[in-house]
Amino acid sequence: MNPIKVGLLGFGIVGRGTYNVLQRNQEEIRRRAGRGIEVAAVAVRDVKKARDAVGPALPITSNPQDIVRHPDIDIVVELMGGYEPARTLVLEAIERGKHVVTANKALLALHGNEIFEAASRRGVMVAFEAAVAGGIPIIKALREGLTANRIEWIAGIINGTSNFILSEMRAKGLPFDAVLAEAQRLGYAEADPTFDIEGIDAAHKLTILASIAFGVPINFAAAYTEGISKLAAEDIRYAEQLGYRIKLLGITKRTSKGVELRVHPTLVPMQRLLASVEGAMNAVLVKGDAVGVTLYYGKGAGAEPTASAVVADLVDVTRMHTADPENRVPHLAFQAEHLADLPWLGIEDTATSYYFRMRVADQPGVLADIARILADRRISIDALFQREPSEGENQTDIIMLTHEAVERDVNAAIARIEALPTVLAPVIRIRQEELV
Repeated sequence: MNPIKVGLLGFGIVGRGTYNVLQRNQEEIRRRAGRGIEVAAVAVRDVKKARDAVGPALPITSNPQDIVRHPDIDIVVELMGGYEPARTLVLEAIERGKHVVTANKALLALHGNEIFEAASRRGVMVAFEAAVAGGIPIIKALREGLTANRIEWIAGIINGTSNFILSEMRAKGLPFDAVLAEAQRLGYAEADPTFDIEGIDAAHKLTILASIAFGVPINFAAAYTEGISKLAAEDIRYAEQLGYRIKLLGITKRTSKGVELRVHPTLVPMQRLLASVEGAMNAVLVKGDAVGVTLYYGKGAGAEPTASAVVADLVDVTRMHTADPENRVPHLAFQAEHLADLPWLGIEDTATSYYFRMRVADQPGVLADIARILADRRISIDALFQREPSEGENQTDIIMLTHEAVERDVNAAIARIEALPTVLAPVIRIRQEELV
């Protein structure tokens, strides 16, 4: 049987990794897929650089339309990133009857509904395992392995840059800015790290996971994002003293009121597996009603881990290339006509537990005033301690954990607490999850 022909849009770190894995493991891949998978052509910005990397045999072009319109290419692999021209190229490839494999989480988070609808209409596949958590097969687990389950929630460390920064802040006691500079020097963080450190990259990925888990259309606009750039080293230290570690988590839950979709720093109990995930690694917890909690852990980025997911998608598409479209796994795990129109909860309607750090005057009655305000908003205190002020110091920190409360009530209580003359700085608030 003739091999499947693949065209690569982009030949950066992941593109080269994909090419190398296909070349190195071609016999193994052929045995798994039932036929060979060959790269027929590559579109790149820098033709000379790509030519130096692969030699003279592979056709290379600077025009991505040459890939999309190539008559012999069966699968277009989009590894360009960004929204445009990726969206236009993917839609044209679909319209021309070509299957698509993409690692572009931003593209799918914003335009996935349009892309999947076009693919269904044309009878082609869009595979995107590499778009979330690199080499971890979390998409396949949700779409196929956990099909019997009603998914209750997902919580994951799905951005390696932010996890590396938090791990270094905890291990070395350094401030955020110093660790970010080190992450950039080591290549973990981009020159403009905004998408990573402000939670946007994680929100892109979480949006995709939520749609597959709950059978709802993709809705990035519903995601609440809060990054790690304002975290202080002392909060990481205080969390440790209370038995927690702070992780930037993407969390989505199906509740009786609707679907939560949120990314923010989170206190995680030390005995939970997610708390021990360090460095640039990723990990995702999934709670299903039948299977319980399952964990998926591994490298979330890098040339060959991500290429592993891209090639796995290529094998899946090759296997199903000639199958009736009605018998393929749906893009978002649920049949398109059965996607649910569930309400999305705003962050103010979310219920969770909280960590507060309050800088207060060291005088009698301060704690009583704070406790009264919390009680008025039905917020119950779970634990607290007060830092012993240094000699001659007339202010201190009160550290407090609460039981579960609604964010709207917490916001109202914080506003009143900050209005007290004895509260000397804005209240630091970090959400807390037990993940059981």
